[in-house]
Amino acid sequence: MTTKLIRTEADYDGALTRLEELMDARAGTPDGDELDLLATLIERYEEERFPIEAPTPLAAIRFRMEQEEMSARDLEPYIGSRARVSEVLSGERPLSIDMIRALNQHLGIPAESLIRPEPLADTGPVLEPSKVVLKLLSEWSLMKRGEQYDAFLSRACGSAPAVAMLRKTRTERTNAKTDPTALQAWCASVMLRSHQCRVTTRFDATSIDLDVVREIAALSSRDDGPQAVPSALANLGIAFVALPHFPDTHLDGAAMRRDDKTPVIALTLRHDRIDNFWFTLLHELAHVAKHIAGDTPIIFDDLELKSQDTREQEADRLSQDALISKELWDDASLDEYASTAQILALAASAGVNPAIVAGRWQKQHRDFRKFSRLLGHGTVRAQFRDVLPST
Repeated sequence: MTTKLIRTEADYDGALTRLEELMDARAGTPDGDELDLLATLIERYEEERFPIEAPTPLAAIRFRMEQEEMSARDLEPYIGSRARVSEVLSGERPLSIDMIRALNQHLGIPAESLIRPEPLADTGPVLEPSKVVLKLLSEWSLMKRGEQYDAFLSRACGSAPAVAMLRKTRTERTNAKTDPTALQAWCASVMLRSHQCRVTTRFDATSIDLDVVREIAALSSRDDGPQAVPSALANLGIAFVALPHFPDTHLDGAAMRRDDKTPVIALTLRHDRIDNFWFTLLHELAHVAKHIAGDTPIIFDDLELKSQDTREQEADRLSQDALISKELWDDASLDEYASTAQILALAASAGVNPAIVAGRWQKQHRDFRKFSRLLGHGTVRAQFRDVLPST
């Protein structure tokens, strides 16, 4: 047996080759002893040459939760209140010394993992969008004269570059045909515009329940309802931005979060209809209340796409139920022979614009001609004429 210590890559390669030759050796034979010794030497070399880093704090906590079949509530004795546990698991709050001590002593999570910093997101290279998009950024006074695109991104997004956000949040409602660089530019533009919004209170996701969403939906009954949205959202701690979509972005709206944690709802108004405006708005409000967190700082939506994503389905349900409750819709029994009078009566009962009832009827019955005059075509963008750039 000529086995020797492994000190170089050549020694390592030779040991692996010899290991393969000995794989069928029987225990207790000279070849079997050599196999055991080689395996030990190879393992030692790999540990020194290719050390496995300790997991990050969140990865270590989630691994132990999976091992022990623990829920977030089970962490409360070691981390604190339900809100604090949520902040830790979403990456919004770092572990304190007391939390580290408790998790180490009571759950056996190695302190080495708990004290490691979470890695910074890899932002990757900055790729410039098309000349058409760059031209729009300039014409819409978003990019300064002579400003480089990467400088524009930095100014707009701060420490949360749009490119990193895009990588982490591609959902089933991001169209496969979307140009990611154009989407990045639109996202950065929304971020920049959002800082012009005056938010009047601090956002509290727990305060956004169905009743609050229905209060926003009730604004649709007003002729100037869309104009009232920015102020109503500001009172909830949410910034609202209306910005046309860029070419090849296929967007209806997005929910995101600024560096200062302020949520932002952005709508493109690409379908200039009352029913589309209110459904999209409440869909994004649902995302802000329930889905925007540390691991998901932004969600883009092309609502023409169907989705099996549970977050998208939940946002659809909340938006639909806030506009017209299931009970009201079922009681109205709007079959294929429904009349305009029935549409108006249900809208009055639900306290929403008739366009919302008409649009839902059209979608359910796959008839997009009947009641089309009730949809308010061409009436929404006009209410944002003072903030929308000319397209």
